[in-house]
Amino acid sequence: MKTLKAILVEDEEASRVTLRNYLAKYCPTVTLLGEAANVNEGYQLIVQKKPDVVFLDIEMPYGNAFDLLEKFEQLDFEVIFVTAFSKYALEALNLSASNYLLKPLNIDQLIEAVEKVQTGKDQRSMVKSSAILLENLAIENKQLKKMVLPMLDGFEVVVLKDIVWCEANDNLTELHFVDGTKRTVCRTLKFYENVLRDYDFIRIHKSHIINLNAVKLYRKGKGGEITLNNGTHLKLSPTRKAAFLEKFVL
Repeated sequence: MKTLKAILVEDEEASRVTLRNYLAKYCPTVTLLGEAANVNEGYQLIVQKKPDVVFLDIEMPYGNAFDLLEKFEQLDFEVIFVTAFSKYALEALNLSASNYLLKPLNIDQLIEAVEKVQTGKDQRSMVKSSAILLENLAIENKQLKKMVLPMLDGFEVVVLKDIVWCEANDNLTELHFVDGTKRTVCRTLKFYENVLRDYDFIRIHKSHIINLNAVKLYRKGKGGEITLNNGTHLKLSPTRKAAFLEKFVL
């Protein structure tokens, strides 16, 4: 594998030192070209050095990672986001299938993130998940946001409103679309429950997540039955009944 030219943008010196040392010891394919402590320094360094990948802290003083990325008309580099736990940040990153690391850094996850970028470079992938992430941040309507689905031979970008429901298939998830097609993705239903819960999707059963905008009819019962716009009938688990009905309280 060829060497990756990298830049580190992180406001905390201790975090920069840790990542710098980890990269030197565990990621020999990465050559660190420089470091920056804020958005403006990071922008200047990226323009000057033209890196293959930027390790980018999300929360920084005087602007965040998204403010930095928005300065570029076109993203010609890969991004590995670095963040402390943030529900909002993780949902946005997972929706766009962005590459990220949680603080405190895990060495195995760092190696995996670097290998993911390296593989993408080898395949000359042209669509950047970071671009999808920025596009989503600019869209106010939740259902018009996009999600990146990892596929065996690449990935597919879909709009959330086109997903009717999601179905568990062992450790895979089948996503059913308004046009009658479906995609099988190597992610668990639990993963999509966490990613989609704030985008008008709700888990109604151990095996099903539905788009609330696709609900056509609800019939009472111990749990009840939900009919979707495409005619699909799904059982509502009694333990999830209250949470579902709450979404429709006027």
